[in-house]
Amino acid sequence: MTRATLRKEPSEVAAMFDDVAPRYDLTNDVLSAGRTRSWRKALVAAVDPRPGDRVLDLAAGTGTSAVPIADLGAFVVPCDFSLGMLAVGRDRVPALSFVAGDALRLPFADDSFDAVTISFGLRNVSDPRAGLAELQRVTRPGGRLVVCEFSTPTFEPMRIAYLEYLMRALPSVARRVSSNPDAYVYLAESIRAWPDQAGLADLIGEAGWDAVGWRNLTGGIVALHRATAP
Repeated sequence: MTRATLRKEPSEVAAMFDDVAPRYDLTNDVLSAGRTRSWRKALVAAVDPRPGDRVLDLAAGTGTSAVPIADLGAFVVPCDFSLGMLAVGRDRVPALSFVAGDALRLPFADDSFDAVTISFGLRNVSDPRAGLAELQRVTRPGGRLVVCEFSTPTFEPMRIAYLEYLMRALPSVARRVSSNPDAYVYLAESIRAWPDQAGLADLIGEAGWDAVGWRNLTGGIVALHRATAP
């Protein structure tokens, strides 16, 4: 199953993330009932960072996904297009080298990284296939890609309940904890419009990656897609 993807202008999306940056991580923890932490652990395990590896963490936000990668000895570059997110990240984790960058025009040379990853950000890229191709450009041959993104629950009753939560409960909860509740209405709609596991795998393959596969987390609410640069 593949669904059409919701789109906003890049400047609108950046401004939205600038607004939510101060309480972004707290809001995500509340909305996911704390599951973001287990998803992050699974992401780091899939990236498999090794001492001395160069890792690009795209759509890194405030750096929450980059910190555990750095803790394992890799040199990680957190990159995001939201200056508000980067400002919060630099204040919280000054040891990391945060970089401002557009996913469609990454400010890095070809073959710069041993691994690249993007968490809950690919659906906000205006052209996801082009963004995946750009990630492939900056990854060395044989390097690895890990995409962590919301997906489609595999159990139908869970899928129905999840969609109901997205469109009704999530905006209501966001109004209590987020610095910009309206942003979470867009985010809920973008999740609902995003391709399922097989659809995203096809997109990754079309962007030039090899050996594409995925693993479901929390019954398919989130999926980890992995691939290798040719």
